[in-house]
Amino acid sequence: MAKILLCELNVSEGTDLAKIERITNALKSTEGITIMDIDSDADHNRSVYTWIGEPEAVLAGAMNITKVAVEEIDMTQHHGSHPRQGAVDVVPFVPVRNVDKEEALAIAHRYGKFLGELGVPVFYYEDAATKPSRQNLVDIRKGQYEALPEKMQNEEWRPDEGPFAFVPKSGATVTGVRFPLVAYNVNLRTDDIEIAKAIAKRMRFSTGGLRYCRAIGLALEDKGMVQVSMNLTNFEKTPIPVVYDLIKSLADSYGVGIAEAELVGPLPLAALEEVIRHSLRVRNFNMEQIIETHLLG
Repeated sequence: MAKILLCELNVSEGTDLAKIERITNALKSTEGITIMDIDSDADHNRSVYTWIGEPEAVLAGAMNITKVAVEEIDMTQHHGSHPRQGAVDVVPFVPVRNVDKEEALAIAHRYGKFLGELGVPVFYYEDAATKPSRQNLVDIRKGQYEALPEKMQNEEWRPDEGPFAFVPKSGATVTGVRFPLVAYNVNLRTDDIEIAKAIAKRMRFSTGGLRYCRAIGLALEDKGMVQVSMNLTNFEKTPIPVVYDLIKSLADSYGVGIAEAELVGPLPLAALEEVIRHSLRVRNFNMEQIIETHLLG
């Protein structure tokens, strides 16, 4: 049975359509991969590319898109609502089928060395982290791009690959291996950013909220709304419906409604299991009842 590895590469460009097209074409030129999703957001000024394939093909895709993104994107000119610290910001590799953690780590390390040779500082995170302080993306990216000049004078932040120096144009990149996460954003019917920030604080685990939930409040100026942007790092232990119910309750308490929600990138079929169990109140539901699961092999 084929090996399947997933890559979800985030670049700090979501507004310049010409640049996005050139970056996208670099990925499309890669043989042996299936592009699952391309999501560009102007407010975030960010694009997220997700593809799968055999490990070597997935690595080739990451190298192809990275070469162009590093050339095209100038972080000294970047502004957006989403946290970031690099032109190629974060690049997780996710084992999907018949790929163990060790093989995925080897791919992540080869990618990191490649990026370092391009002159970009690289930090390994999650299962690839070289020290506890680098396991969490939020900790590595604290202070964002603007904090890099000071960080690069602190031995504690010596990169795992690439130069130990501030590189203004490219910033720094985070890469590693992780469990599949769900990127789930909820837009609120208000333009009050303080409400979004207050709800995000109640949602995220680090400030007393839900375990395995990371959340920030962002302004969506083009839409005249605000967003609670979340990463659910373990959808089995903190299911999507639990997150939705809490955020709806908090939004109601502030007198604002939920305008819409979005999933950024693909998600595992298993992440929808609790949606069926919880929202539809289906007793003794089993994923074997889903026809498509029998077609996946």
